[in-house]
Amino acid sequence: MMDWTDRHCRFFHRQISHHALLYTEMVTAPAIVHGDRSKLLDYNTPEHPVALQLGGSDPAELREATRIANDWGYDEINLNCGCPSDRVQSGAFGAVLMKTPELVAECVAEMQAVAHAEVTVKCRIGVDDQAPYEVLPRFLETVSAAGVTRFTIHARKAWLQGLSPKDNREIPPLDYPLVERMKAEYPHLNISLNGGLATLAAAEEALARGLDGAMVGRAAYHEPMEILGAADQRLWGQGAPRDPFEIAETMVPYIDNHLAHGGRLHQITRHMLGLFHGKPGARRYRQILSEGATRTGADSALFVQAVGAVAQAMRAQSEQD
Repeated sequence: MMDWTDRHCRFFHRQISHHALLYTEMVTAPAIVHGDRSKLLDYNTPEHPVALQLGGSDPAELREATRIANDWGYDEINLNCGCPSDRVQSGAFGAVLMKTPELVAECVAEMQAVAHAEVTVKCRIGVDDQAPYEVLPRFLETVSAAGVTRFTIHARKAWLQGLSPKDNREIPPLDYPLVERMKAEYPHLNISLNGGLATLAAAEEALARGLDGAMVGRAAYHEPMEILGAADQRLWGQGAPRDPFEIAETMVPYIDNHLAHGGRLHQITRHMLGLFHGKPGARRYRQILSEGATRTGADSALFVQAVGAVAQAMRAQSEQD
């Protein structure tokens, strides 16, 4: 998610789940080819498994961006054909690519020719006035013929005109049966479901219906412990549900290291506001970080103070009970 799932967010989420596949923000191919590659592609080794999500529509440019990204050792290179924002529409990529599956096939063929990691595609079920039951099968057939076997499908159409990116995540109706039908009709493809999955139970239900994976975005960001905290145990049969206080403790050295290299506290803690979601003291925790983390000189002591407010509230709640 652009401006959300940066390296600090991903490092934090990796402390919660050791197995969930994490995705970068969408990075445009032109930015990688012509811009600050280290700033765009660097990540922390513990983030693995981690996928790089690319945006673009020029086959040669995507090939070069993929070749450059090889040196960073990502576990997957994903081409975004689902984002409906104005920024990607103006660049003729993202969800608008649902209209040109042949171009997508050309793009992924060029990417695969140089990629060291698997090339995958994230898409919608259609855009604008397209009929999803006609468009999506053709899209999957055309792109898979170029060699892609893994697709993540957001089970909503995208309206490129008239709806904001936020509205495009909420207003077009979800069509899970269509995505499930695609898995039944193309069993050789690895198909994951995206869109509207707000709980770990919903992800489990998608897997139980025969889909190969479930992608959870904003719910995992805002309520990370609810989505990721028990994922390793329930989906992979490993470990025990994570404790948010243990997660907080592991983040302190990371924060200190970031600050020692010139970073700011809020660059990390802005991603951690949901760590204690639903617990006594969570509001005070968020308030301390929201008001203090942007101040000059704010350090891990402020974070420890915010965590302490939760611990204090939980003790008080326990004594009342």
